[in-house]
Amino acid sequence: MSATRIPDAAPPSLVTRAESSEATVVEVAGRRVGNGWLGLVAGPCTVESREQTLAAARAVAAAGATWLRGGAFKLRTSPYSFQGLGAEALDILAEARAETGLPLVTELVDPRHAREVAAVADVIQIGARNMHNAPLLSEAAATGKPVLLKRGPAASVEELLMAAEYLLKAGNGQVLLCERGIRTFEHSTRYTLDIGAVPVLKRETHLPVIVDPSHAAGQRDLVLPLARAAVAAGADGVLVEVHPEPERALCDGPQLLPTDGFAAFADEIRAVAAVVGKRLG
Repeated sequence: MSATRIPDAAPPSLVTRAESSEATVVEVAGRRVGNGWLGLVAGPCTVESREQTLAAARAVAAAGATWLRGGAFKLRTSPYSFQGLGAEALDILAEARAETGLPLVTELVDPRHAREVAAVADVIQIGARNMHNAPLLSEAAATGKPVLLKRGPAASVEELLMAAEYLLKAGNGQVLLCERGIRTFEHSTRYTLDIGAVPVLKRETHLPVIVDPSHAAGQRDLVLPLARAAVAAGADGVLVEVHPEPERALCDGPQLLPTDGFAAFADEIRAVAAVVGKRLG
């Protein structure tokens, strides 16, 4: 892909390197992602309880994570699956952030929640299902908080960039792009991680690019090799899910890294980062 593929009728694209040759760095509370700074974003997929969330937060903080992730509101394929604790989870995440000092990443799924989510979150995540949700993108941009935008499972790289364009056009330049796997004919993994999208995005945009190997793999034994590959390919960070008891998790148990193994995971990522000239931010 090249920048010329953006439709001729569109205005000059704010996301492209033609617009800004300087790489964007997203910095929260002194912790940086982009332009040589590698983000290690980790925490529970979903807040299930205070004990579970604090245990995960303490483990990732001790291992040197950059930011803490945790879902308060969850969009699930089945309406009968656990949907998160909502406002109660935001209180728990705020406690975890206060104890660990880690900036918090949590997902916004409904424009009606924008104010309460922004009151707690340091970085607002837009999930894969909502990548094309322009009203939600506008609400996220209006909070003034950095936005982590996940690629939809059937979205092209160009479509991801145009979704990011909504955020920049709304005046929010603190955007991170997240490759989390796309749907293909392959069933040995949950999704197919598009490693090739990482160098393409790094070529085309000045925005930081991170990778979510947890959702792409769907299996915890594959998370580390995919994370290594992402960093080696030039990613500015990885986003992984961690749980103190993955076998008892209410959401995505098979792909969750156990807290007691996270320090070793973080050491592996640091080692690869050093080879490619990056360091944890």
